[in-house]
Amino acid sequence: MESKPSSTSKVTMAQMVQPNVANPYGNMHGGEVMKLMDSAAGVVAQRHSLSNVVTASVDRLFFREPIFVGDLIFCHAELIYTGRSSMEVFVTVEVENLVRGEIKCALEGHFLMIALDRNGRATPVPPLLIETEAQQIKFEKTKKRLEAAKKSGSK
Repeated sequence: MESKPSSTSKVTMAQMVQPNVANPYGNMHGGEVMKLMDSAAGVVAQRHSLSNVVTASVDRLFFREPIFVGDLIFCHAELIYTGRSSMEVFVTVEVENLVRGEIKCALEGHFLMIALDRNGRATPVPPLLIETEAQQIKFEKTKKRLEAAKKSGSK
């Protein structure tokens, strides 16, 4: 199977925050943000593997800034690791206040996705083609973290 660079699968999704995804105080529900992040991670994994994918785990989800009704959010997702049938996608969410013109990093997280064949069984994915030293560092850190999680019985 031929290696593929992360640039062929990364995505950015944008969405205006509407009242139906917020609490009575105007804050976007965390679960709604996570849903968008999961969708972006799924698109990246599917583009890379060219197969159906499912979310196996979400790790290191950090909420840094609130997101309010009327804000514009950008969800950036990029593949940082591949195993035999697994792929880890790093997802960041930027929030833009359209009144003040400020853009901040609202949250980020790691999504572990598994490629499935037509029978719902894990299937091999193309290896990630590492093109920069920064990508190599992310790949190695992720590999170590996933191996440690596997040994401890969690992902």
